[in-house]
Amino acid sequence: MLRRKQSSHETEEHPAKDQEEKIKELRTELGPLSGRSSKFCTDDCLKRYLRARNWDVQKAKKMLEETFKWRSTYKPEEICWHQVEEEGRTGKLYRAGFHDREGRTVLVMAPAKQNTSSHDNQLKHLVYLLENAIISIPGEQEQIVWLIDFTGWSLSNAVPIKIARETVHILQNHYPERLALGLMYNPPKIFEVFWKVTKYFLDPKTFEKVKFVFPKKKDSMEVIQKNFDLDVFPAEYGGRSKVEYDHEEFSKMMAADDIKTAKYWGLEEK
Repeated sequence: MLRRKQSSHETEEHPAKDQEEKIKELRTELGPLSGRSSKFCTDDCLKRYLRARNWDVQKAKKMLEETFKWRSTYKPEEICWHQVEEEGRTGKLYRAGFHDREGRTVLVMAPAKQNTSSHDNQLKHLVYLLENAIISIPGEQEQIVWLIDFTGWSLSNAVPIKIARETVHILQNHYPERLALGLMYNPPKIFEVFWKVTKYFLDPKTFEKVKFVFPKKKDSMEVIQKNFDLDVFPAEYGGRSKVEYDHEEFSKMMAADDIKTAKYWGLEEK
């Protein structure tokens, strides 16, 4: 079985015994939980929020309470594939059929394949895929790898800074400690302009997890070789697999996953 490696936060700063005490303290501070909040707040979930706030119980509590409010209004667990399928038609964002060497789920994003103009629906699609990726994480893993392909990207099809900020806010504040590695593949020179603005929205921990990969630079491509088995990694990104996004097959998989998601959250009737 795949097992999550212990982070430096767990092995050095906070031994297992101290973590357990912090989790108990946070659970006490939150008080009785019911419904989906109770389902959401597993010990692993509390640990992620604590790590995100450097094990400060009060800050983690505040962060969690803000997530409760967001989930109660946005209802990410109720989003179904048929509601966002059009957004995914070009394969601009999908859950890959391969994992990294640690067995972690991989989300592939290709901004240049943007096919719609509704930022609300685009964000809804992203949240749906993120929820799907999380519920599909194998074994005892809890983090996700993002592979963002900038081939064909330009400032003309970049999302507005306001939307980028909102997206980063949701990812960092409502899905803390979920990012294992972010690979920016083949970013054009002009992306530096966009990145210089966007990076200020990122938490320092998140920023450190982002790596730029340039296909024409051998030392840069070593990041790919280090993190992926090239036999299953797509050839278009430096691997040896001929696998490509198939919208029809992906839709079937998402429709089946929706049933599992509904069962997990107790939403079979909906």
